[in-house]
Amino acid sequence: MADIRQLLAEYVDFPIPGVNFLDFLPIFRNPDHLKLMIKTLKDHISEAGMQVDVVAGLEARGFLFGPLLALELGVGFVALRKPGKLPGQVVRETYNKEYGQDSIEAQADSVQPGQRVLIVDDICATGGTALAACKLIEQLGAIVAECLFIVEIESLKGSSVLAPRPTHALVRVEK
Repeated sequence: MADIRQLLAEYVDFPIPGVNFLDFLPIFRNPDHLKLMIKTLKDHISEAGMQVDVVAGLEARGFLFGPLLALELGVGFVALRKPGKLPGQVVRETYNKEYGQDSIEAQADSVQPGQRVLIVDDICATGGTALAACKLIEQLGAIVAECLFIVEIESLKGSSVLAPRPTHALVRVEK
């Protein structure tokens, strides 16, 4: 079976010239590759001795593998969404982006105080969205167990923005 890096598709000059985008969507085309990715994520959690009570996936790509990982771990899944997408009472965290602001929301009762939450997304670049997710989870009184990514772009230093919260990526690339 191939390693995860070999299963990613690379798109040169996407979304802008000079950026090479690593896409994890091809993994979903093959059930054996998808099983390998989920097993690799689960193995990391087990080897780290991490206690996870809830998996929280960032919109939208965290929704693709977060529920599968939660199912494997025997825990619930929580969706962290863009504003206006969730019914009921929500909590919001606003964060700065390169060209303005954005926000993410969670349902107010989605996690309980003291629960250990694993935040998942496909890519860690600058860390801004993941940091907002961490603050949102912490605002609800829960604990960030780890931020877990498929790919981290190390040159953008997203992990350092998330410190002291633990982070892990299956694949690390320079740019």
